[in-house]
Amino acid sequence: MKLAILSRKPSLYSTRRLREAAVERGHEVQIVDYLRCYMDITSHRPRVLYQGEPLEGHRAVIPRIAASYTFYGTAVVRQFEMMGVFPANESQGISRSRDKLRCMQLLSRQGIGLPVTGFAHSTKDIEGLLKTVNGAPCVIKLLEGTQGIGVILAETRKAAEAVIEAFRGLDANILVQEFIKEAGGSDIRCIVVGGKVIAAMKRQAKPGEFRSNLHRGGSSEKIRLTPEERSTAVRAAKAMGLNVAGVDLIRSNHGPLVLEVNSSPGLEGIEVTSGIDVAGKIVEFIEKNATPGNTRDRIRA
Repeated sequence: MKLAILSRKPSLYSTRRLREAAVERGHEVQIVDYLRCYMDITSHRPRVLYQGEPLEGHRAVIPRIAASYTFYGTAVVRQFEMMGVFPANESQGISRSRDKLRCMQLLSRQGIGLPVTGFAHSTKDIEGLLKTVNGAPCVIKLLEGTQGIGVILAETRKAAEAVIEAFRGLDANILVQEFIKEAGGSDIRCIVVGGKVIAAMKRQAKPGEFRSNLHRGGSSEKIRLTPEERSTAVRAAKAMGLNVAGVDLIRSNHGPLVLEVNSSPGLEGIEVTSGIDVAGKIVEFIEKNATPGNTRDRIRA
């Protein structure tokens, strides 16, 4: 099978591992910088071109779209869908998960556990917004942030008001969430592939930090999920319409809560911690599902 990995950097661990896993299973792999793709959009013969040549003969694509390039990256994925090429994740699922507000709304509609979350436009409504999330301490998140960037813990009401006013002064869109104290600065990253949790790890924030991202110095360890946590992760990925997803959960006094759903989860931390060949599992899923034209999005939102 001929596969394309849509990635800006072939040297990235996740890109390298996906390529290695596919080659080991006898597939032909091409790594494509999606920002250098351009598209011929016609009703009879849609095409994706790269370095002056049409990309042809691919049965599947694996999107590794960076958050800052979501708009153009998903357009490229959508063009492959128009050509009947199977995507590991469809463009609409990627778009849903990247919009944190839309993601939370869709998860809530499916009855999936979330931290109490508020969203407002005007700084005149800060008092009511904070009351919605039970006051301070609370977590303030930029809608466009990734890897813990743009996530702030406001320990007092005054601090929360100042941060919200500063962000709104920059015309930034933010979410405000309740702070789950009992989690103790830890969360759980679950990797869901084809409707099953194939790997999981617990991430712990370093001392003095509440964000558990490994990029921010957090540590990780293997973890055994409860049936409820496993079900929550699978349901969250399904709600987004993602075949491959990293679902971040937090343990609370009232059960597992979803923090985020990631359409391009990093593979290094989870593979090293769990010892599981996640890249191989993704390629195996593609082998079973990459039939021509299998690109229909079953969720409408």
